[in-house]
Amino acid sequence: MFNEEIFNFDINNIKNDLAIEGMAISDEDITLFKQFANEEIDMPNLIQTIKNEII
Repeated sequence: MFNEEIFNFDINNIKNDLAIEGMAISDEDITLFKQFANEEIDMPNLIQTIKNEII
């Protein structure tokens, strides 16, 4: 398990950092990373899902 409060704080910092670079994280991205943190999906499936979103 992970600490939701720390996770949300880190996500907000990452969102701000990426916004400076002209990039954004969607709510779907956050959901995927939460699933990964909760070990609901593994790294290969996470990567494949992200690749599928790009195509």
